[in-house]
Amino acid sequence: MVKKEKGISFNLISRQKLNNLSSSEKLKYILKEVKKGRILVLEHGLTPTEQTSLIENTMKEIDHDTFIGIEMEGYEEEKASFFQRVFGIIRKPRMTVIGPAHLLKTVHKDNDRIETTIIPGRGVD
Repeated sequence: MVKKEKGISFNLISRQKLNNLSSSEKLKYILKEVKKGRILVLEHGLTPTEQTSLIENTMKEIDHDTFIGIEMEGYEEEKASFFQRVFGIIRKPRMTVIGPAHLLKTVHKDNDRIETTIIPGRGVD
């Protein structure tokens, strides 16, 4: 029997993991993990379209008796330089933090940091 450690945990999801998934697969993966009570930190964030789709999917799929919803905070896409605009290079969104709304609360966000509070003791085992 493995003893489970007490404490706050979150999953760091690499850019490679997300790049190997289609947009719909990515959203299904994220929603499945958040429903399990996991907090995710995505190395590369979601596009505005993906964020909107994730919220829509959450509202369609949640069981209001057992799942409150999601909390999501991320950085906007970096502004493209002149050369990136000329050559049509698409900028990827930066880091995003996603978790169950009852476990994760955003305290402060600016261009350099996202400060969140993780509420211990409410996790799903």
